[in-house]
Amino acid sequence: MATYPYGRFRYKVEIEGLEAGGFSEVTGFDASIDVMEYREGDMVQTPMKIPGLKKYGNITLRKGLADSRALYDWMIAGVDGEVTRKTITISLLGQTGDVVAAWRVINAWPVKYTGPDFNATSSEVAVETLEIAHEGMTRES
Repeated sequence: MATYPYGRFRYKVEIEGLEAGGFSEVTGFDASIDVMEYREGDMVQTPMKIPGLKKYGNITLRKGLADSRALYDWMIAGVDGEVTRKTITISLLGQTGDVVAAWRVINAWPVKYTGPDFNATSSEVAVETLEIAHEGMTRES
């Protein structure tokens, strides 16, 4: 029996203690390791490659603007005072709605909030965007 890959359109995002609603798009969660090159005087041509800093990209969450102010309030709380860090879980869902893969984002906090653009001739949904910085992620399943 063939195994088919999962679609990227069925997922859920849970932000610890924050009722933010569903998100139409989640982008940018990645991890990388910088490469440092080192060469000694007696090395013929190729320098050694050594692992450097570990980095995690910022995650961008997009959702249709509704009555909830949860994302905006989380951002403004950090602007006005102390940043509140939360755990975010991003889960990929199978056809029956069961979690087939999940990533846990650690010590996440908002770094940028963008409100919707407005255009009187458009028939598109108003979308708000929140960019999230974090200190690591783990694959849970």
